[in-house]
Order: sequence, then structure tokens, then C-alpha cells
Amino acid sequence: MSPHDLLKLNVNEHTEKKNGLTYLSWAWAWAEALKADATASFIVHTFADKPYMDVNGTGMVWVTVTMFGQGRTCMLPVMNHRNQPIQSPDAFQVNTAIMRCMTKALALHGLGLYIYSGDDLPQSDDAPTTMGELTKKEDGPKYEKILTKTAPKKAQPTEWDNSDESRKLFAEGMIEWTSHCTTVAGLNSYWKSNELQLDSLKVTHPSLYEEVLTRFKTLKQQLTEETK
Repeated sequence: MSPHDLLKLNVNEHTEKKNGLTYLSWAWAWAEALKADATASFIVHTFADKPYMDVNGTGMVWVTVTMFGQGRTCMLPVMNHRNQPIQSPDAFQVNTAIMRCMTKALALHGLGLYIYSGDDLPQSDDAPTTMGELTKKEDGPKYEKILTKTAPKKAQPTEWDNSDESRKLFAEGMIEWTSHCTTVAGLNSYWKSNELQLDSLKVTHPSLYEEVLTRFKTLKQQLTEETK
């Protein structure tokens, strides 16, 4: 199995909805990861011996999932049932966030990624991808339905609410993480790993997005000069 196969996998039977958000079972997701790559592994990042980063009294967990020889890292606030950051989270709340974050990192490898982009089903190989193909295959109402599926909604991270506090916490966490980065490759990889969230931030909170972008650009230039 490959990342391409994971992208086509329908995970709907293993999801549940809470407060309007969709969650994929972490146990099932990890089982599928091991089927796809027996060497799959994940790491929970620690900060000052804690399994989460302290951000103004709230917590941000970081998980890296390695599959097919590629590590992808995701971050996620420790949140309550209303998807709001928790002050002084307890062990249970941190553990819940870690498993959700691990599942989110698996999505970056392809498993259940379509959920994060707002689609109901994964994209199939035979789905039309161009306007010409659409015209040949369907007319009328059916054409409109296929076009909607071919052009999914703007990515919106399913674990987030739309509050300013949640988005600010994400931006602060991204900036804080750069203090731990020592290579341009690592910096680029981390940006790419969080591209869905960053695209959403750019739309909803452009000023926060610019702060993160500026920090990454500045550090990239510093790291590049150091290697010369």
C-alpha cells in the first residue's frame, strides 16, 4: 500500500461527530497505518519534560508520524468539549489531544485527508479532473454534482473552532516551534506538514498568517546563510 492508496480509503464507518466536528477513531486509523506500512511509528514531542508545549497556560501537543520513510508533524491544542483551549490541562485531556493529533498527522500521509478538506468521500482514480472530461461524462444536474466534488471546499481543520483564541494559539505555537528548528529542510517540512491549517489561517486571520510567514522567512534566510 502507498500514500496514494490511503488517499482513496473510505473511513466514514470509523468516524463520529461531536459538536458538529468529525473525528476518526485513532485506534482504527493506527491499525490501518500498520497495514499500509509495518514500520510506521509516531513520536510525541516533549517540552521541558512535558508532553505538550505551554502556551499562556494552555497546552499544545506535537506528534510526528513516520510512514513510507517520511515523517510528518502536526500540532493540536488541548481542548474541551467545546473545542476551546483548556487552561492547565490534566493528564486525561492531554492524552486525548495526543491521540487526536496522531490521527491528524496520519491524515497528512493520506488516511482520511478528505475529511479535513470538507469532502464526504475520498477522491477516486476515475473521477473527472478537467472541465473537458466533465463535459464528456455528464450533463445537467449530474455535471453540477461532479464539479462540486472535483473542486472541494477550502480546507478547514476539523479539530478547530473558529474563535480568535484558537487561531491565535495555533499561530503562537508555529512561531514558538521555530526556536527548535536547526535546518532549512526541517523548516520547509514543518510548514508543509501544517499547510492545511496555514491556508485556513490565511483566509480567516491574515494578520496572524503574516506573522507566521515572516518568522519562517526570516529563520530560513538565517539558516541558509549559516550553511554557506
